[in-house]
Amino acid sequence: MFATRSFTLLCRRSAASAWRNNSQSAGERLDISGIYPPIATPFTQSEDVDYQRLDDNLKKYGSLPFRGLVVQGSNGEYPHLTPQERVEVVKRVKQALPEDKLLMAGSGCECKSLLLVTPCFYRGRMDSQALINHYTKVADSSSVPVVLYSVPANTGLDLPVDAIIQLSQHPNIVGLKDSGGDITRIALLVQKTRSQDFQVLAGSAGFLMAAFAVGAVGGVCALANVLGQQVCDLAQLCVSGRWDEARELQYRLIEPNTAVTRQYGVPALKQAMQWFGYHGGVCRSPLKPLSKADLEQLRVKFSSNGWL
Repeated sequence: MFATRSFTLLCRRSAASAWRNNSQSAGERLDISGIYPPIATPFTQSEDVDYQRLDDNLKKYGSLPFRGLVVQGSNGEYPHLTPQERVEVVKRVKQALPEDKLLMAGSGCECKSLLLVTPCFYRGRMDSQALINHYTKVADSSSVPVVLYSVPANTGLDLPVDAIIQLSQHPNIVGLKDSGGDITRIALLVQKTRSQDFQVLAGSAGFLMAAFAVGAVGGVCALANVLGQQVCDLAQLCVSGRWDEARELQYRLIEPNTAVTRQYGVPALKQAMQWFGYHGGVCRSPLKPLSKADLEQLRVKFSSNGWL
């Protein structure tokens, strides 16, 4: 069973085939470095998936220097989608994605059908060995690379460091998205797994610079749905070693990032998307729109940092 959600990387067919051929001949892992927005799912006022608005967003994201896109993450409201809707959303994104981009699809189910969302229901029994056994079975059976995902705020469980170190040796497990924000832990993971060419992605724009400083190679950042170019700019400044400039940009991203993640969540993310020319739309019940007071505070978080 899934105690933390995992990600599988779904390349376009030709790219996936090329990766398999190259990896078999050269023994190299897929490079996942870069920035990925975990995209939102637009809904109509009647709370149906708005596929036209989704397509419009994808076209705009295609002009930004993302490494790829994440679908079926928490920002996509995946628990509120039917199995058929989940399949259709992934299909739409895959069709729209350029050949040089990666599609990272989330899964959060107790069975390999990846349809039943029950995150860490028996977390009291999810010790390192149970998690190692689980992820090994998933990676063994997957035809595409797997990225582990540790998100203790949602699951109540950190994927243990010793389990990650052992799993990093699996040839089909290429990396980890860590959303916990513990930079000491991220640094330790990078140190202990670098001989395996294992790649760590920061799970938030709020600690992106710090994660790069200790060896992370990119990030899956909700804020990139709104300030995509700026999050990519921060990543590039870090990679280029321009730390003074990176620090100033990081400062300006912290409050907006907090607002659209742990403070106000998906409703805030969708509202901010509307301000910046994307289609956020309504949330699907039981999520509700922001109150007038929260909406004003959200606006302040962006405007006080020079984004509105």
